[in-house]
Amino acid sequence: MAADLVLLSARLLDPGTGRFLPHTALAAERGRISFLGDDRDARALAGSRTTVVDLRGAVVSAGFTDGHLHPVSGAERTMGVDLSTCRDLDAVRAALAAAVRELRPGAWVRGWGLDPNVFGTAPVGSAALGPVLDGVPALVDLFDAHSALASDRALELAGIDGPRTFGQGSEIVCDDAGRPTGLLLEDAACELVEAVAPRPTDAEIRSRAAEVLAAMAASGLTGGHAMDANGDSLAVYAALEAEGALPLRLRIAPWCRPEADDDAVAGLVRAQGTGGTLWRVAGVKLFMDGTIDNGTAWLETPDCHGESGHAHWPDPLRYTQVIAALHRAGVPTATHAIGDAAVRHVLDAVEMAQADSGGADGPGVVRHRVEHIETVPDDTVRRFAPLGVAASMQPTHCCEFTRADHTDNWSRRLGEERAGRAFRCRDLWEAGARVVLGSDWPIAPYPPLQVMAGARHRRPADLSLPPHGPGQALTPLQALQGMTVNAAWAAGEEDHAGRLAVGHRADLTVLADDPLRVPDTGLAELPVLLTAVAGRITHRAPQL
Repeated sequence: MAADLVLLSARLLDPGTGRFLPHTALAAERGRISFLGDDRDARALAGSRTTVVDLRGAVVSAGFTDGHLHPVSGAERTMGVDLSTCRDLDAVRAALAAAVRELRPGAWVRGWGLDPNVFGTAPVGSAALGPVLDGVPALVDLFDAHSALASDRALELAGIDGPRTFGQGSEIVCDDAGRPTGLLLEDAACELVEAVAPRPTDAEIRSRAAEVLAAMAASGLTGGHAMDANGDSLAVYAALEAEGALPLRLRIAPWCRPEADDDAVAGLVRAQGTGGTLWRVAGVKLFMDGTIDNGTAWLETPDCHGESGHAHWPDPLRYTQVIAALHRAGVPTATHAIGDAAVRHVLDAVEMAQADSGGADGPGVVRHRVEHIETVPDDTVRRFAPLGVAASMQPTHCCEFTRADHTDNWSRRLGEERAGRAFRCRDLWEAGARVVLGSDWPIAPYPPLQVMAGARHRRPADLSLPPHGPGQALTPLQALQGMTVNAAWAAGEEDHAGRLAVGHRADLTVLADDPLRVPDTGLAELPVLLTAVAGRITHRAPQL
């Protein structure tokens, strides 16, 4: 049988070793790498329907996988005004004012990516946006997607005129007189306004998701670990795949909220393995805390504002019970845990679940992971490897939203000691943890080369600031492995993904040069020439 894809005149880089293979050609058949060898033998495998590409010395790597992203919910969230590049309040006001000028009568302004650092040392609140949103219903997501700013008119339409009590770590922030400031913390509070705001149609969401996924493929991504199944996202994946328009391989972890009862947990277990050819439900996502910027993280001791002292789960013991139930059912989990107390509790829960079932190793091992891990002490760093828990981290969170001099909101809240142990990628790696890299898009940009560059230089994408914690930088090979072999390991797929080997998935990223030798500060600009998933080309640069 003829191959589906043949790549010639290539340099084949194995992420497992960081070395080039002694071959110049690769062939793929039925979604797998079927041949590694020389160009002449590879040409003989081509038939009339084979796609043959002469790479002219370009570098082929196992495809890049983003370890944490939100494709469909992010596509919907980013349909509003992009505020992610605004660095001060004047820029925010100008962007929103432009949107208001184009607004149809009765329509809402939606925005996303607002950085709390634009408020300086002042409280985050809608009053700072001045008259721009006067009388206009508006809901603006802050960059962390755990909080939002609602205008006075939006609060009025939602019937919010004071504080409320929630069963999870959510809050309608109010001033000393009990009047809402516009700041809404965590889902339960944000959803009150979202419920009365207009939503795009299913067709609009699907079109936007297709656009986002195509751009992700063009950036070099062949896969992603999608950390939600909210709304109709599974139906969107199914529809796109049916149309031949799904260019990424997606592993999807639906949420388990604190209010989930035993029946809801059982439903999550039953959902495992459902999906299509390129997408499937595999795992469960949970939240142990919120964010440091919001004061909703869970720290061993509260932050400098007296906040971030509580778990997202009203009863952390219930979280431990849920982890045990999922572990017994063979379901891997991914828990959002940013603060040191949150990370500790997740590891405690996994350790207890493993002890009840015979340990971390052996047949049928269930691989759990912790997401974000923004500040942790040494003793917590050392616990990951013995428990076999993956450290899923997003280096661009550190690069884009914190500063080396600790003048940013995140660092000021934590204080010097805890801000000094920020995003400990290198320490976790050297302690034996499997570090998986991702973007958390739409929180931070998704291009994988930018993510890897951030892991290497620890600076913002525009290189305008000095590195934050340069001692935590990863080497070029470590950064590459964080988006290839380690992502495959975290998914339990290391025997058929993440490497260039016969029998492995033909998920491939082709670059203009060797990513291990391109300077850290130039990596993000390295051209992506071709991307293939299961041997099917999903992106091809014009020059190739």
